[in-house]
Amino acid sequence: MKPYQNLTVDHMTLLLDPELYDVMYFVFRNVFGVAKQDLLYERRRPAAGGVPELSMTFASLVGRHQGNAAMDNTIIATVQPTEPAGERSHVREMLKEHSAAAHWQHIALRTPDLIAFHRHCQDRGVNFITPILRDDHEDLIQVFSGELYHPGGKPSAVFFEFVQRNPTPEAVKMLEERNREAWFRDTTFLGLYQEKENEYRSGKVVPFIDPELHRALKKVAGGRQVFELSEADVAEADRLMLAAGSTKRAVKA
Repeated sequence: MKPYQNLTVDHMTLLLDPELYDVMYFVFRNVFGVAKQDLLYERRRPAAGGVPELSMTFASLVGRHQGNAAMDNTIIATVQPTEPAGERSHVREMLKEHSAAAHWQHIALRTPDLIAFHRHCQDRGVNFITPILRDDHEDLIQVFSGELYHPGGKPSAVFFEFVQRNPTPEAVKMLEERNREAWFRDTTFLGLYQEKENEYRSGKVVPFIDPELHRALKKVAGGRQVFELSEADVAEADRLMLAAGSTKRAVKA
């Protein structure tokens, strides 16, 4: 394992049907023991066209830990669809596709070196829907992956976020040199929300890995169970992933 692969859970995002959203607020407060000061943020859809102001999302710390709470506490963000009934909503569609009132949308994994981990992923053909973004308010950098689904299948509404908290000045400088774009606390959620909305409206949801690579890895597995796969199979899969990443870089160049 490389140092940048020392991944730990940073936070998770839970999509909720409006019938559950306010009820789960009480669950977080009274069952999980979330105090008012533990609510990190609450974002709202502004009132417009006769539609009242609505809560889009709230996020909270869960539990108490000694030391740095920002690094040790579990964070859960909850989101409900707030678009008018006649307007398209990717959150509503995700819940409907899974015939569910609740759906875990993404898990954020924290790494001590996001730039190195991001490069490691891209080298192996992993797709991302954003560049590495900087959040000055939260003192973190972050990036969002494509969704997990197979060729010919429907998007799963599940993806990864990778974050690094308290990035070093060197990491921030490197990021600024690579990417001038910066999202801050308010617009981080709203920016991702709009990115997913655009994907679902276009019908072109970016997969975690491209279909060609998926099929190549399935061929290596050869219909065997995971306990039947050898280290040689893992090495061959890594070779194919590196080749796919190299091809993607060559196409972009």
